[in-house]
Amino acid sequence: MRTQANLNVDEQRWKAVTNRDRAFDGKFFTAVLSTGIYCRPSCPARHPKRENVVFYASAEEAESEGFRACLRCHPKSNEDTKLTLVRDVCEYIEAHVDEPVTLSVLSEWTGVSEAHLQRTFKAVAGISPREYLAAYRLRAFKEQTRRGANVTEAQFEAGYGSSSRLYEASVRLGMTPGAYSKGAAGQEIACAFINTPVGLLLIAATERGLCSVQFGESQEELERTLHREIPRASMSHDDAFLHPYISVLTAYFEEHRELPELPLDIKGTAFQERVWSVLRRIPVGETRSYSDIAKVIGEPKAVRAVAGACGANPIAVVTPCHRIVKSDGSLSGYKWGTDRKKKLLDMERISP
Repeated sequence: MRTQANLNVDEQRWKAVTNRDRAFDGKFFTAVLSTGIYCRPSCPARHPKRENVVFYASAEEAESEGFRACLRCHPKSNEDTKLTLVRDVCEYIEAHVDEPVTLSVLSEWTGVSEAHLQRTFKAVAGISPREYLAAYRLRAFKEQTRRGANVTEAQFEAGYGSSSRLYEASVRLGMTPGAYSKGAAGQEIACAFINTPVGLLLIAATERGLCSVQFGESQEELERTLHREIPRASMSHDDAFLHPYISVLTAYFEEHRELPELPLDIKGTAFQERVWSVLRRIPVGETRSYSDIAKVIGEPKAVRAVAGACGANPIAVVTPCHRIVKSDGSLSGYKWGTDRKKKLLDMERISP
């Protein structure tokens, strides 16, 4: 017989279900008599009728009564809970980019503590919610300017409440917002091409350092790729200016030498730059896994984020993302093709 105390607890549980309160995930499970399925309290599926719902303290208890795990909310998976939380937070940030999205706001919306939210988000995404918001706003600003919006329009569409906020973020652009909105008008970039054992290579640099090193099938294709990112920069073919870079890269391909530290003019998120820095410390002839890199940067659970940073790498070979393999040593994907990756690794294994 159900006591009044039990009924009160059940009503508190039902309230948590109707609110999709993540704070109760793992503390109890909701089973639906009409479907034979059990879920976590925060399951996004449409709510069943209250009379069809019973509660269990554990997933094992629900399964012993013949209920099956929900395929939408995966009630037994702790990792899926984390991924769902982070995905939902990202969607909330993107939908409220023009509002103050603080950690306390996100904590209240998700129903989990600020500390837990910060820790979980950083473990999964590799960056904090605040860093994600900053990166999303900057990406939105760049996208707006590419579509023809002026700086003021792009500023407010991207959620920057004032021009000072935008100019604070401009360090990630590598130029002022006004210059970026003009397609980097006035930015001078020198380009050159070298033929390598693994295909044609574009080398591009500003006066501050390398900004792009890309493999491709033709000069036209590589020039189009660079032009899409900085459409109004002043580009010129200048082998003389790029001679120091051409020399060291040629020596790398011909003699398999370790590359020296080169000046770079690249911009990424704080997380991406941490990953790229670690990649540049992998010696010729050696490989690492995504999880190895995640551990080195102090984010052992951010394996997917590390893979994303490798995919965003703008300078092939110099930042050697080709030296990243799967945990079992087999080849993983590569921005410029797995065949090219295999050839690079084979070449480096016979280095003197």
